[in-house]
Amino acid sequence: MTVLEQQGAAAKESSRALALAGETKKNRALEAIAQALSDGRDTWLAANAQDLEAARTGGMAQAMLDRLALTKERIDGIIGGIRQVAALPDPIGRVTKMEVRPNGLIIGRRSVPLGVIAIIYEARPNVTVDAAALCLKSGNACILRGGKEAVRSNRAVVELIRGALEKAGLPRDCVCLVGDTSRETADELMHLNDYVDVLIPRGGRSLIRTVAKNASVPVIRTGEGVCHIYIDTDADLDMGAKILYNAKCSRPSVCNAAECVLIARSVAGPFLERAVPLLEKQKVELRCDPESLALLGSRGTAAADADWDTEYDDYILAVHLVDDAREAIDFINRHGTGHSESIVTSNYFTAQHFLDAVDAAAVYVNASTRFTDGGEFGLGAEIGISTQKLHARGPMGLEELTSCKYVIYGEGQIRE
Repeated sequence: MTVLEQQGAAAKESSRALALAGETKKNRALEAIAQALSDGRDTWLAANAQDLEAARTGGMAQAMLDRLALTKERIDGIIGGIRQVAALPDPIGRVTKMEVRPNGLIIGRRSVPLGVIAIIYEARPNVTVDAAALCLKSGNACILRGGKEAVRSNRAVVELIRGALEKAGLPRDCVCLVGDTSRETADELMHLNDYVDVLIPRGGRSLIRTVAKNASVPVIRTGEGVCHIYIDTDADLDMGAKILYNAKCSRPSVCNAAECVLIARSVAGPFLERAVPLLEKQKVELRCDPESLALLGSRGTAAADADWDTEYDDYILAVHLVDDAREAIDFINRHGTGHSESIVTSNYFTAQHFLDAVDAAAVYVNASTRFTDGGEFGLGAEIGISTQKLHARGPMGLEELTSCKYVIYGEGQIRE
């Protein structure tokens, strides 16, 4: 067996024990992990500092460095997220249906874990903890394969997690880390059919499409975010400028950041007068269609066709003018990735039509797309933002990491 096959077998065996652990034991393990991260934060920060130094030397962009970086405050937030997950109701064992059939059989449907969840992700060490906590609470073992940029951070935190699991009386192999970050291990994980029940890629477009195209295990697509803010003819322009600034600039490297602003032609000039000074604070590069470029002059550059379909993960924003909400909706449905879309308008009927007609996992009225997040949606954390429609859509919390089984009670019935 290869090393990864050995990890898969260990995770599969551990998943059977974890599925029977019960809420009290799982919560005890989550609290042990939270305490281990608190006690071991200096070790984790030291490992992260090494990752950051290597990334800077390798020329990583500043926005991506921010995505990689840990701070004491961010670790506090991660620990808080673990405890939020522990406080949520256990999703396992819920009976969602129970009925008596005419033949006397009692047929019920009960929630159960998926089994072994593999996650391939990039330079975000917080994902390691979020994934482990959510999988643990939902009764799933996990195999984590992070990117090379965060390899030291991930090794350090997974050792803390595995030690805490053992102290809490659960198998260490409930959480496994693929230490080899080569393409070969990613490819092998995509084909670990005997052990992996579902694979979740979390990262940029290239990663997600590669996994979806090549994997032989079941895949849930997540994270690819070409998100739009549409400024309607009836928008509060000051509100719109603040929403756009937040959606683009608060953390440009994350999947719920805005990549394109659509502006109704009738308000384009006044809106840009309000929005551009805010965006210039972060030196946002504006890639414009001909009409918006004519309004912005030297403050913008001409957009290429590819800009309408690009997830920048940087301080870059595409700008496109439209006649009205219907044209904006058509543009979004052609160029969006089904992640998060927002309209700024005071017109109730326009807002409702936007909500109905836009095809995305999360659709907003008068709010930033940056709220598409498991914590913000009350899920404690999330394992990713699903942009597909089967099984799960939007932030994937505990319930989305479960399946079901039918349980049937009889009294000797046989089928004629």
